[in-house]
Amino acid sequence: MRPGSRPPRPRGLFIAALLLLTLALAGAIALQAYRNFLGHKATAERVLSDYARLAAARFANRTEMAFYYQAFWPALEALSRAKAGQADTPLPPPGRLAASNEPHAADFRKLARYTFRYELATGRLETAGGAPPAAVRKWLRDTLPVHSRTVYDPKERLGAIVRTVDGVARAIVYTVVNDKAGRPRTVVGLEEDPRGFEPLYTADEDKFPLLPRPLTGGVIYDSLGSAIVTGADGVELYRSPVQYAPLFAARDSFQEPMMGRLQVQVALRPDMAPKLVIGGMPRSNLPMLLSLLAITAALVVGALLQLRREYELSQLRADFVSGVSHELRTPLAQIRMFSETLLLGRVRSDGERVRSLEIMDQEARRLTHLVENLLHFSRSERQATRLSPAPAPLAPLVREAVEAFAPLAAARGVTFRTELRDGLVAPVDAEALRQMLVNLLDNAVKYGPADQTITVGLDAADGKARIRVEDQGPGIPAGDRERIWDRFWRLERDRGAAVAGTGIGLSVVRELVALHRGRAWAEEGRGGTGACFVLELPLTGQLEAAPGGARIRADFGATA
Repeated sequence: MRPGSRPPRPRGLFIAALLLLTLALAGAIALQAYRNFLGHKATAERVLSDYARLAAARFANRTEMAFYYQAFWPALEALSRAKAGQADTPLPPPGRLAASNEPHAADFRKLARYTFRYELATGRLETAGGAPPAAVRKWLRDTLPVHSRTVYDPKERLGAIVRTVDGVARAIVYTVVNDKAGRPRTVVGLEEDPRGFEPLYTADEDKFPLLPRPLTGGVIYDSLGSAIVTGADGVELYRSPVQYAPLFAARDSFQEPMMGRLQVQVALRPDMAPKLVIGGMPRSNLPMLLSLLAITAALVVGALLQLRREYELSQLRADFVSGVSHELRTPLAQIRMFSETLLLGRVRSDGERVRSLEIMDQEARRLTHLVENLLHFSRSERQATRLSPAPAPLAPLVREAVEAFAPLAAARGVTFRTELRDGLVAPVDAEALRQMLVNLLDNAVKYGPADQTITVGLDAADGKARIRVEDQGPGIPAGDRERIWDRFWRLERDRGAAVAGTGIGLSVVRELVALHRGRAWAEEGRGGTGACFVLELPLTGQLEAAPGGARIRADFGATA
């Protein structure tokens, strides 16, 4: 690499960036899909609002025509036939007016309170039938002249006022009689109780429904929407028996001012929306989008975690290769150096020759131990590990393993003490047991202090044999006592240390003990110091010694 050049970006960063970009793209697609839904929903709601305005306009127009043809005009025509506009003719009360053939006209006439005749020139007000209160008479004198000039339609010869006066809702219907010169002379009309309009709100609903039948599929008026009618002063005059929530509602009014300026409000039935909108109302896709986005995010996070795991594994493998190289280089260098010394005859005494041979033997043992671990690791990767367990006394096997490993620990002045209970028999593979013990002993020698004493014990509890290897080192933190059995994993304090290691020794131990249907764990050493590694193996139940077994103690140390 050229000086000053930057190292290439790891491939994992590129993949992580692609995964995050995928998540961002999924989020953008979900957002766009939700915006499309909102757009479709807004369009559907606008269509329904337009239908509500159409329904309000049709209801107002239908009601206005019913008022005109079935209430107002028949009443004025009856007044005209009775010549109520002539001053020399007695004013007839509502009950004596001629009947009409229009439907609902008779019902409207029944609630008429009185007829009146008002002279515009003199202000004389005459009534027949019921007697209006003084406040109402004054209101008529003040209102009729102005209303007849500004709102009254001379072509239709009709005017109507719907208002609450003196605390009572009143409907005034009148016409204006002109003199011979064509000037307005007399106002003739009657006052009606607005409750008489109620049959007119639903009149002709079968002929003029709120919405055209092709839109509603023939749904009848009563189930299509609800209506509210108010006067020009805001006082409610009518409310349909069934009322719907005003989700899709609109207001309108009578088109002709002469008809009393009534206001109407129509609310469409909400569950009619799917029938009125082609394809139905769009359903919210937010839950599905959020679920898909959450699944995508979970998959991306999982992929990132897996990528991180792969990166860590790659780092661990690199450390493993480095550790194995170091572990191989040191004994090979020692063997080569002392073999050359012997071959070239550079030894000065028999003692040096023996010492050289002992060192070569120790390094060869270390190489053998390392190669056995590597071979087992390779077999376990291929799931090709095979054992041949057979019942065997454990104490001799443990003692042989300790004796065989003692020379390897001589360089650090380590002493071994054994506390072995004799007579324990278990089905084990002798070579696998030796490899497990050598790995634990090697681990204790590497990470413990020089000149320490390592205790190897063998006992039984709950029908199982327990082999423990206890050192006098710094111990293992409680939070790491399970992770140390993972492949390639080392304690944080040991990663930068000069002690070399492959990181597979303890994982080999756990795999082999599991194949024996046993367990392996680490705990605190006796006295609160050091670390204690325990192997638990099932017994065959054969105790060849007296009850309790004989406990044999022995010490092994370096002779150098």
